[in-house]
Amino acid sequence: MNREICTLPEVLESREWLRRCLIWVTHLCLFAASGVMAFALRFDLRIPGPEFHHLWFALAVWLISKSVVFRWLELDRGWWRFVSMDDLVRIAVGNFAGSLAAFFAIRFLGSPGFPRAIYLLDFILCFLATAGIRAAVRILREGRASVSGENDKRTLIYGAGSAGIILLHHIRNNPKLPYHVVGFIDDRPDKRGLRISGVLVRGSGGEVKMLVERYSIQTILVAIPSATGSDMTRILRLCHAAGAECKTIPGLDEVIEGDGLANQIREVSVEDLLGRIPVQLEENQIRGTLGGKVVLVTGAAGSIGSELCRQIARFHPARIVGFDAAESPLFEINREMRQRHPQIPFHAELGSIQNRPRLDEVFSQYRPSVVYHAAAYKHVPMMENHVFEAVTNNVFGTFNVAAAAMGYAVEDFVMISSDKAVRPTNVMGATKRISELLLLGLQNGCTKFVAVRFGNVLGSNGSVIPIFKKQIAAGGPVTVTHPEMRRFFMTIPEACQLVLQAAAIAQGGQICVLDMGEPVKIVDLARNLILLSGLRPDEDIKIEFTGMRAGEKLYEELSSMLEDTVPTAHDKIRIFVGNGMPASDIQSWLESLHEICTARDTARLVVALKEMVLDYNPSTDLLKRVILPAPISVASVSMHGSGFRGQPEQLDLVSAPVGDSTPQ
Repeated sequence: MNREICTLPEVLESREWLRRCLIWVTHLCLFAASGVMAFALRFDLRIPGPEFHHLWFALAVWLISKSVVFRWLELDRGWWRFVSMDDLVRIAVGNFAGSLAAFFAIRFLGSPGFPRAIYLLDFILCFLATAGIRAAVRILREGRASVSGENDKRTLIYGAGSAGIILLHHIRNNPKLPYHVVGFIDDRPDKRGLRISGVLVRGSGGEVKMLVERYSIQTILVAIPSATGSDMTRILRLCHAAGAECKTIPGLDEVIEGDGLANQIREVSVEDLLGRIPVQLEENQIRGTLGGKVVLVTGAAGSIGSELCRQIARFHPARIVGFDAAESPLFEINREMRQRHPQIPFHAELGSIQNRPRLDEVFSQYRPSVVYHAAAYKHVPMMENHVFEAVTNNVFGTFNVAAAAMGYAVEDFVMISSDKAVRPTNVMGATKRISELLLLGLQNGCTKFVAVRFGNVLGSNGSVIPIFKKQIAAGGPVTVTHPEMRRFFMTIPEACQLVLQAAAIAQGGQICVLDMGEPVKIVDLARNLILLSGLRPDEDIKIEFTGMRAGEKLYEELSSMLEDTVPTAHDKIRIFVGNGMPASDIQSWLESLHEICTARDTARLVVALKEMVLDYNPSTDLLKRVILPAPISVASVSMHGSGFRGQPEQLDLVSAPVGDSTPQ
């Protein structure tokens, strides 16, 4: 058995030995002083000569018994400047145990006539001395820490609760943090005027501007981890109006993974303004799905795919296979995964989901048990201009991956879908809906096919947040398509965590819909981002409305009225059970769709998508590019055996509301 041996120079260099020696010497002095003082008090400060032999014997017993007990309870360890109530309880227990042991030793080994009152006096005095010296050290330390440096920012802490108090103590104990706390702000009227750890609660949120001016405040630290998005937005605007810098602390989950509360003080982010409640995962359930298995992620180099790889690694799979057509991003996630999770083999495989032979090579080599299909073309306006590429990648590519999964007996197949699949008004949404229907139709009792549908994710490649930030950095203007444009948002990690949870809950042949909270107005998001940059909306940075774009709508939906809701054990996941494409018709339908794409016939493609997704309403811009000589009925389109034709009907290709505002 190998043991790490510390050499004397290493011990000396650490200086731990010196600190421990000083503590032992201090304890011995306090034990002796307490004993002498107990005798002095018992005899009115004049110890009779005959009592000195009791004193010398008692001192020897006290020094030995208390030293042993204090060492046993490890009271010679720890930093006195961080003494807490728990430490004081342990000191009381140590003194009681030491005094009790000394009582029995003196009683049975000492000479008769020992004054009984001294036992109680010694216990009280020794406890006061050993606890008092620790409290004195902490008081002196915090007193020095409370003295502000020349460059320290005069600071108010917004929130006089437990998080605010902890933050105050961390700031005091960390001289490197450039904050001098002048007071608290709290919206509870009963806290006004209270003095907490020596710091006064000076007012409420409505008085921020007055307090900033009166006390020359430079920074306000928001210590309310439970604040909602509307709360954070209100606080941010109050701070901005008062001319003070606004920062916040993370939630409890980030604190646990980090290195202390004060060290994680950061700028307020747009995620804080959404007020998303941290996801509570059933980790054992997810671990049962992923633990010890080979997991393949398509689109592994994208924002969702790469985060899926990071989240999957937490559950100790046998290996992760990252499949993507983008070389440079795949190289980066490969490097990251090997550095962050060296114990989990990560295999970067370059290839396109449109290339079935390449997929077969990868599936044959690694034999995955679980597949997360995140590869897709997702940008709405671009797909409106590249309709055949959208179908080829999102429909045929998905079918290729699903067919490979079935051929190689994959246990779980999870596709990342979109809220744009609900009553789609664009080609991207229609292709995603078709992919959902394909998976429902392929459910065969062997591979478990599940689609997970959610809205926009903050910070994903090409999404609205990075674009707004670039526009703000360039001095504006920030462009929004419509003042009433609303979208559902969640963070990338939250979305990926819920995808893993949904995959573990679903039974196959289902569409899982994530709880996205309340929709957010894009113009409000733009204003908040400008505020977070320390600028004033409509003054420093202009907001311009550019008009809605092709294929987009004002409001997105997460479910259709045609679908039936089934609750799940997780409060943020719902399941919709609907009918998929009949398995017997899938091949013939795909062949017909492939023939249309090969012919590059946009008009027939629009009609084919409409036949497959009955509530699809093409955008006006797309229809302008389609030359329709006459109203087209479903019966006029050759889609033999699709099973979705029904009775011939006149297609309404122009009734859909179109327009949207933001990059998707």
